Amino acid sequence: MGRKRRTQWQGGLTVAVTLAAAAWLAGGAGFAHQSPDEGTLPPPVHLTAEQDHQRMMDLLHITSLRPGRDANPNSSNAANTDEAKANPYPKLPDPLVLNDGKRVTTGETWWQQRRPEIEKKFDEDVYGRVPKPTPKVNWEVTSTARETVGGVAMITKKLLGHVDNSSYPLTTVDIQATLSTPADATGPVPVMMDFGFDPAVMQRLRAQMEARGQKFPAPPPGPTWQEQVAAKGWGYAVIIPTSYQADNGAGLTEGIIGLCNKGQPRKPDDWGSLRAWAWGASQLLDYFETDPSVDARRVGIEGLSRYGKATLVTMAYDQRFAIALVGSSGAGGAKLFRRNFGETNENLAATGEYHWMAGNFLKYAGPLNASDLPVDSHELIAMAAPRPVFISCGSPLVEGTWVDDKGQFMAEVAAGPVYRLLGKRGLETSEMPPIETALIKGDLAFRQHNGPHTDLPNWPTFLEWASRYMSEPHAHPGN
Repeated sequence: MGRKRRTQWQGGLTVAVTLAAAAWLAGGAGFAHQSPDEGTLPPPVHLTAEQDHQRMMDLLHITSLRPGRDANPNSSNAANTDEAKANPYPKLPDPLVLNDGKRVTTGETWWQQRRPEIEKKFDEDVYGRVPKPTPKVNWEVTSTARETVGGVAMITKKLLGHVDNSSYPLTTVDIQATLSTPADATGPVPVMMDFGFDPAVMQRLRAQMEARGQKFPAPPPGPTWQEQVAAKGWGYAVIIPTSYQADNGAGLTEGIIGLCNKGQPRKPDDWGSLRAWAWGASQLLDYFETDPSVDARRVGIEGLSRYGKATLVTMAYDQRFAIALVGSSGAGGAKLFRRNFGETNENLAATGEYHWMAGNFLKYAGPLNASDLPVDSHELIAMAAPRPVFISCGSPLVEGTWVDDKGQFMAEVAAGPVYRLLGKRGLETSEMPPIETALIKGDLAFRQHNGPHTDLPNWPTFLEWASRYMSEPHAHPGN
């Protein structure tokens, strides 16, 4: 994967401030359209999420889907939180067994045969295929400013990635991003890239909440993640995913997915928003490879919640990223699809979230079930091997059980054999550790903190662990 993009400053608010509301507000933002009077080009198709969802069900000949679970424990369809009922399909696909039944015993077989098999199944049935080629991106530095972050002088560039829309001028797509690097650096530095919410959306959310007499949540005390990164002498970047692909089904004929489809609805194996957001991160990494202030071989990726999902997808598909911090990613991210705990596949297949996935994923909430999936999330983590992955969660008593911390831990454990095959270390144990017990001795790491839906309390532990990897340039694996 790879090309080039941009974003605006997000401020790094990692607290979960009503994620659903923020995503809803972000839904249609960022897509400018030229007049549809462009020769013989078909105009963009405009569907509601419900209409597009029904269209995909019709394409797949699905008459009904099982309902998603309810986060309200008093609901008649409440999400399961009983571990005794959490593993109806305990047998996971073996990441080290080829489709023909032969066992993978060498790194060469992993790279040349097994990993491509796994990737193909994720492309077809889970996250969708990225078209080849995708449009080129031309990056523009729109402004440069000097600022002080946690006492450290930083140079911040606002970036705008203009996506080539010559194949379909009716849709315009720009990627918004910022890059901040230490002003006194004597050479290229490591950079942590964050999937962030559009600051304009957050401002609107604040205004709406205050107009209703509600208090906008304040950031937690202590240094921000940006201040912590700057204190290490590293740089940081924020990319705004909704600037180039909306977080709703109505936006699937717009943004980068709509541009590639010339404004027409998706086919069942076309990419969803998670792959599109990951594509944008890869374009920003392309820009980093041209910026002398960045060591592009030492770039990490981070995100929370739906952007935690995008983080893991990015790490799995683009081997240039050196390290990942995956925050509370839950279903569609690090959590096992075969788990019946908290959010389920049926939620992912419903009208509010189906756009994250390939259309084919709907089959596994209707005529098929989770046990029919040819892959599971431990194999998505395994696709990141041998590069280091840190999975972060909050307290079930504070964050809640929706993201299924144990299901994410179990997936990380099950990815361990691939790491060991490639000469790396998995987690230190297969037993779920107590909260605030960091597992950071291996190349797979895990920690639950005592707080809510944020990964900020785990940043100090992550940076301690990441320092041993980011001190040297990352060599692309499998080459």
